[in-house]
Amino acid sequence: MTHVEPGPRLTLEQLRADVADGAVDTVVVALTDMQGRLQGKRVAARYFLDDVLGTGGAEGCGYLLAVDVDMNTVDGYAHSSWDTGYGDFVLAPDLATLRRVPWHPATAMVQCDVVDHAGQPVGISPRQILRRQLDRLAEHGWSAHVGTELEFMVFRDSYEQAWHRGYRDLTPANQYNADYSVLGTARIEPLLRRIRTSMAGAGLTVESAKGECNLGQHEIAFKYADALTTCDDHAVYKTGAKEIAAQDGYALTFMAKFDEREGNSCHIHLSLREADGTPVFAGTRPHGFSPAMEQFLAGQLACLADFSLLLAPNVNSYKRYAPGSFAPTTIAWGRDNRTCALRVVGHGSSLRFENRVPGGDTNPYLAVAALIAAGLHGVEQQLALPPEFVGNAYASEAPRVPATLRDAVPAFETSEAAESAFGKDVVRHYAHAGRVELAAFDASVTDWERRRGFERL
Repeated sequence: MTHVEPGPRLTLEQLRADVADGAVDTVVVALTDMQGRLQGKRVAARYFLDDVLGTGGAEGCGYLLAVDVDMNTVDGYAHSSWDTGYGDFVLAPDLATLRRVPWHPATAMVQCDVVDHAGQPVGISPRQILRRQLDRLAEHGWSAHVGTELEFMVFRDSYEQAWHRGYRDLTPANQYNADYSVLGTARIEPLLRRIRTSMAGAGLTVESAKGECNLGQHEIAFKYADALTTCDDHAVYKTGAKEIAAQDGYALTFMAKFDEREGNSCHIHLSLREADGTPVFAGTRPHGFSPAMEQFLAGQLACLADFSLLLAPNVNSYKRYAPGSFAPTTIAWGRDNRTCALRVVGHGSSLRFENRVPGGDTNPYLAVAALIAAGLHGVEQQLALPPEFVGNAYASEAPRVPATLRDAVPAFETSEAAESAFGKDVVRHYAHAGRVELAAFDASVTDWERRRGFERL
């Protein structure tokens, strides 16, 4: 597939020039919420330059980090509630994220850190959670390089049509398994190409596009970057792909499991570098590992069950984990073994591990923070790496990936490793979010129940 060179990120000076000559009249000021979505506001570009930057940010209601996926106000959060009055926090622009938004006319975007009115980080914000783990990593002299591989399904129906049909009887963009099929991807190439070129214009480095197994399922891959940049780009891409699809009359979904076939994954690749760029994972130990790689990978195994809430945050997330589905069911590591939750690939400077647990619904900041925290747990506790798993991990007796969100919430909430890495406030906040999700699911009546029970029970 065509490699598309990225457009340059905007500098503040370039933005000022673009605003002066009318090339940009709108700036999207965005944070990433608990669900991994971009939230915020569109402001006039001149107002952004004169007022937002002049005052240190734009204000947003604190409930943005205390609602469910339907934006319902939810009781039980210490951070923001009716009892606290739902006050504002501040969206502090990170000008390193300033970019053009090619799929909207005359528009730029900046992503923000969430801070309070004293300028202190709001610790439950996903971007701040990741920043804290990156700071811990830096104490060891290391930085993380990350790549996310995000799958989605495309339908030849608009989002409005899908809504009115209750998301039933939709027409997938492909009628057969188009995994690696050049012919199959060509059927939807105009949309995929527009997404690729638009993301390149927004500063992402596009690698490739390929078909996947489910009907209408595709993946666009981007080059790895430092962890924070990758997560920022991931959030922009996910929002932008939906907006572009909507403009062209399509709908696409990143939900982890849309139907009974293969789900949408978000495999995350991670490696470490020293300050001078030297790879941390490569060494002279078995498999070409360094002692740090062994301990970091051992930490992934030790913490995966406890941290799964940050990797798989929704009821639907856990529907992916089925034998023979290319989604993992066992907590094991293997060399280039796609049946394991942790797949080690590359050699020397490219040596890295891939965590195959997250689905397309994952919040990248929380997921990458979880991987870093797990690795640091292994390093700081000097954990020994179990032997490589060889063979079909689906059929093994290895420990299992949590099967449901109902298993994942208490594992996270009672985890000493989670509290040590993230702090009590973060653990309580996201455990509560998990319980909110479970309560909403328990109160719902599904199509499956109606089909089985309407007439025959």
